[in-house]
Amino acid sequence: MAEYEHILVKRDGETVTVTMNRASRRNSLSAEHLAELLAAFREIGRTDATGIVLAGAGPVFSAGHDFGDVAARDLPGVRELLKLCTELMHTMQSVPQVVIARVHGLATAAGCQLVASCDLAIAAESAGFALPGGKGGWFCHTPAVPVARAIGRKRLMELALTGDVVDAATALYWGLVNRVVPDDELDDAVAELLARATRGSRASKALGKQTLYAQLDRPEADAYTIALEVMAAASQLPGAREGMAAFLEKRHPEWPD
Repeated sequence: MAEYEHILVKRDGETVTVTMNRASRRNSLSAEHLAELLAAFREIGRTDATGIVLAGAGPVFSAGHDFGDVAARDLPGVRELLKLCTELMHTMQSVPQVVIARVHGLATAAGCQLVASCDLAIAAESAGFALPGGKGGWFCHTPAVPVARAIGRKRLMELALTGDVVDAATALYWGLVNRVVPDDELDDAVAELLARATRGSRASKALGKQTLYAQLDRPEADAYTIALEVMAAASQLPGAREGMAAFLEKRHPEWPD
């Protein structure tokens, strides 16, 4: 793995942990920080790892965009910054690995966007989530995109218009995270869910993740059109053949990938 200035990347077995490491800036997302995250996810996506954990060092997960960077930019500059951020979110969902957010402390604005863009998320009981632009001068337009798809319209409106922090229990109830655990159990809970989510054929999982994102939010007929063709084609993959054979022969599968 490459060396980075603003993030730490560590592989342990089949899991790679990417830790945002700008604790002094509350892991705010400058262009340099975003570029490193994007490069890391692209690099990991080309490996045989099965899971990626996105974490934050220091007291919070991420405070969102770095206003020091934003304030120094003109309109084209801010547009490029937001394009970079959007590309990161797309990449997190397009890599073949399962991506899980390990959330502690606050995840606000683009930090909340990161959580919503991950495939899965586990939050510590002390975690909080907010789109604070609603009570400030720069509304959280882009962070609201994945958050809306996770929690629905009315809850998004409350989160975005008030700008208030919601606690981890509320985030769980709203569907922003999968589970909330005591702070000292966060690492174990992340590892446990990721282990269950990465079982089986790697190729099958990668295609499944890609197809799920392709059909989400489409009309049902369009979603079925996509899913039907992919599922039919996937039935011929080595992993699918082995899975069905193992089931029929009442034995444990030996995944080819």
